[in-house]
Amino acid sequence: MLKYSKKRKKMRSDEVKKGWHRAPHRSLFRATGLKDEDFDKPFIAVANSFVEVVPGHFFLNKYAEIVKDEIRKNGCVPFEFNTIGVDDGIAMGHDGMLYSLPSREIIANSVETMMNAHKFDALICIPNCDKITPGMIMGALRVNVPTIVVTGGPMRAGHMKDGTPIDLATVFEGLGKFEKGEIDENTLYELECNACPGGGSCSGMFTANSMNTLMEAMGIALKGNGTVLALTPEREELLRKAARRICEIAKDEKLYEQYRIKNIINEKAVHNAFVVDMAMGGSTNTVLHMMAIAKEAGVDFDLAKINEIAKHVSHIAKISPSLQTVHMEDINRAGGISAVMKEISKRSDVALYLDNPVIEGGTVAERIKDAEVLDYSVIKPVEHPYSEVGGLAILFGNLAEEGCVIKTAGIVGSRKFTGKAVCFNSQQEAIDGIVGGKVKEGDVVVIRYEGPKGGPGMQEMLAPTSLIMGMGLGDKVALITDGRFSGATRGLSIGHVSPEAAEGGMIGLLKDGDIIEIDADNFSINVKLSDEEIEKRKKEFTPIKKDVPGRWLKQYRALVTNASNGAILKAD
Repeated sequence: MLKYSKKRKKMRSDEVKKGWHRAPHRSLFRATGLKDEDFDKPFIAVANSFVEVVPGHFFLNKYAEIVKDEIRKNGCVPFEFNTIGVDDGIAMGHDGMLYSLPSREIIANSVETMMNAHKFDALICIPNCDKITPGMIMGALRVNVPTIVVTGGPMRAGHMKDGTPIDLATVFEGLGKFEKGEIDENTLYELECNACPGGGSCSGMFTANSMNTLMEAMGIALKGNGTVLALTPEREELLRKAARRICEIAKDEKLYEQYRIKNIINEKAVHNAFVVDMAMGGSTNTVLHMMAIAKEAGVDFDLAKINEIAKHVSHIAKISPSLQTVHMEDINRAGGISAVMKEISKRSDVALYLDNPVIEGGTVAERIKDAEVLDYSVIKPVEHPYSEVGGLAILFGNLAEEGCVIKTAGIVGSRKFTGKAVCFNSQQEAIDGIVGGKVKEGDVVVIRYEGPKGGPGMQEMLAPTSLIMGMGLGDKVALITDGRFSGATRGLSIGHVSPEAAEGGMIGLLKDGDIIEIDADNFSINVKLSDEEIEKRKKEFTPIKKDVPGRWLKQYRALVTNASNGAILKAD
């Protein structure tokens, strides 16, 4: 006689546990510790990105135990599985960085694989850093079960002996200052030892915290997810709330259908994410990742829409690296993401969709109705913003026909720039050239063959941008690349140039001395060349194809699309 109820509602996991023909499957489940009564319960997957090499992740194994404990207490069965995680800061500056963005696809594929192979009913994602968060969401969207993201939380800011707040970006910029002789070895060592004081995603509005903030803005993460600090009792309670809520949804047939992930991450949610991104001046990587998420969600989101959003969103919060004295803990103290959303919704022309659902139940409007800004020196009033327009922009022109992205919130100096191109065919060439004095005031540094195909893998350019800032050239030169930037980058830095050099884009046709005009306010980027000269160069052009380490990167290069498409892999 089979020892489980035949009257319970239909569950996705029934496919692996229901009926006499699933006796072998149940036998295997019993080997993991399941009992008769467990086969009546929803099976909840816990996707954990615990790895010991990443400061934002080395403690996530303990977070998963908290989540699983709460799932069991609430009448469901947890099954934990793990994904990989690359630390961009450690991978940066050598060919390990080639694997960073491609790891997003491995993570997405891993989540899809585990969810569909084992027919789990619902999902809790525990990521924290960079492309790991979007990778999990991309995989979850393919499966379309109820999903809650609860990230590891931000790191506290570090401090120098004199109390000055610092973070990882300070250390990178310290390299340029040390190279220039402005700081000595002891000061650089003090920066190194104090910038990252403990676990969590790096403390500024870098890519990790930008993405974790946008998870909250879209409603797929609970209130507080973007700003409540790692390794605090408040963060642990957030984990327990997420576990209780996913069980509540999984056990109720009506709630289950209502809160499938594609009902939360829809066109309005993607829009809201970019509104919050603009208000807070997030990492340029958010554009890359949100475009990929939109495609997985079936949302047709035109890159040019970002500029339209920017026109109607005030930039009200500057966080490191844009303002190096403010960190995520300050945003949390000032009211968090809900306070930011409440404040920006006061602007009469802002298009924040307040009627969209959030995972804990209700709508965005209900979530933020009681929120208030507790410190207007951290979150500016909408009447007195840092800027009347948002902190990101997409530029178009003959140098980027399919677009490129700039973090306008991080611009140091003028938002318009005209200068002579100084071209480098790799990030390392650029670093050597900058250190060697090849880059002068008034130049436009061009770093190409670092796009999704050309890199391959789209390396982050924190090293060259930090050198430029540290050497005092931040307001005197511009930088453009078909690669991408760390969220810690600041200055007139333009990334994701599409089409990229490896696919014959104009950035590959540039020569030293070409005049480049950049106008962030008018969303334009052009090289001053005649149509005839451009056509002549195109006929003579053969893209460089780099030798790359490893079979995976060759597979990735063959399948990846350019940055304007989110650098997703072609499936057909």
